[in-house]
Amino acid sequence: MEMPLPFVRQMRALLGEEYEHFCVALAEEPPVSVRLNPRKQLSGCADILAGAVPVPWCAEGRYLTERPSFTLDPRFHAGAYYVQEASSMFLSEVLRRCVATNQPLRVLDVCAAPGGKTTLLQAALPADSLVVANEVVRSRLSALRENIEKWGYLRAAMTSASGDELEVLGTWFDIVVVDAPCSGEGLFRKMPQAMLEWSPSHVEACSFRQRAILTSAVRTLKPGGVLIYSTCTFNRRENEDNATWLAETFDLEPLLFELPQEWGICQSAPGAYRFFPHKLKGEGFFLAVFHKKEEAPQLLPPRSPATFRHLQPLERAKWATVRPWLDEACEWVFYKAPQGAVFAFPAEGLSDMHLLDHALTNKWLGIRVGQFKGSDFIPDHALALLTALSPRVPTVEFDREQALLFLKKEQFPLNDGGSEGRGWVVGRYDGLPLGWLKILPNRWNNYLPPERRIRMMVE
Repeated sequence: MEMPLPFVRQMRALLGEEYEHFCVALAEEPPVSVRLNPRKQLSGCADILAGAVPVPWCAEGRYLTERPSFTLDPRFHAGAYYVQEASSMFLSEVLRRCVATNQPLRVLDVCAAPGGKTTLLQAALPADSLVVANEVVRSRLSALRENIEKWGYLRAAMTSASGDELEVLGTWFDIVVVDAPCSGEGLFRKMPQAMLEWSPSHVEACSFRQRAILTSAVRTLKPGGVLIYSTCTFNRRENEDNATWLAETFDLEPLLFELPQEWGICQSAPGAYRFFPHKLKGEGFFLAVFHKKEEAPQLLPPRSPATFRHLQPLERAKWATVRPWLDEACEWVFYKAPQGAVFAFPAEGLSDMHLLDHALTNKWLGIRVGQFKGSDFIPDHALALLTALSPRVPTVEFDREQALLFLKKEQFPLNDGGSEGRGWVVGRYDGLPLGWLKILPNRWNNYLPPERRIRMMVE
């Protein structure tokens, strides 16, 4: 597909003599990369990781030698890894350089869907940190929720709030990440159809929208906190111009890092870093890092209430039924929604959840672990994928064919001796939980949610 002429002129002006090398890189196959989940068993991933090499700026990142069918890999559905473009994994290096790891942090991922930055934040930050994954576009929430559930971390908070709504929280967050909607020039190699949507007026509209998002983002950041702004585009209007505007408009100062020259990352302005596909193994990307000055005005959040709006404490008599499903290493509290769903929260940090619940209208807090039907507890799919699922929960091991049939919600004979008695059992592949099945005297039922079912033909 031919590139738009105004884009060609823009890139020639930006790259000069390097423009031809840039064009050659755009004609090449894009690299394939994944980011491993450090809290899930990865011993069975040797096949897709054969020949893989590390992404230099992300300890869990790997370049694959070829693109497998991720849909037909059960470990993908179990959350053992996340398919993520390597350039955007640079967030991991930024966090390593500028974030203290000796205490939990509150982090806001402003434009979170489909979940790449959120899951990276969850893996990279100190234990018990709270990552609020916000996505204002409601149609993108299902993908975000699925990826958060697959990743399986404990402090789960997903919101769908505008910038004005988020500002109600005051200067509450230690880190704010804005991976802003942009003109997508950096994706032209992976998605050539994006060229059809590109125009100079679209670039201008994106820049205007980004500044509105950034304005609210800065207002939620604590003095002394870190703002990380990124795009997947090349033009200066959405990148350096916005970075300069941030530094001149707010109490922010750029954070500079010395990076290894062999990484191929360009520092284009103080605290601003560019990724070009002809210089490194990755797509087009821009990231700028800022520190909010300690003397910046502070707006305290609303007083945290002692309860949730609609969730009620689960009856103590039922705690004994729910508690054994979860790892004993964490102290849990349980609540029930009006419709009957049971949610688990780590006791530490519960006041943060109370505050989010009262301050925001559209939010999904805690871990949905199941619901009671009479005296019977029905576990939820999110519980099966949780890294804090109790090791005492019975399991049945699948081979690859069985795992794919399970993910298609089809029936097959279970392995002999694979479960302890009858009842609720977690189906696993390579030791990784995939979902629930219930074994009855003459059959077993598959409780994989229909929306998570594989519809691709299984070979």
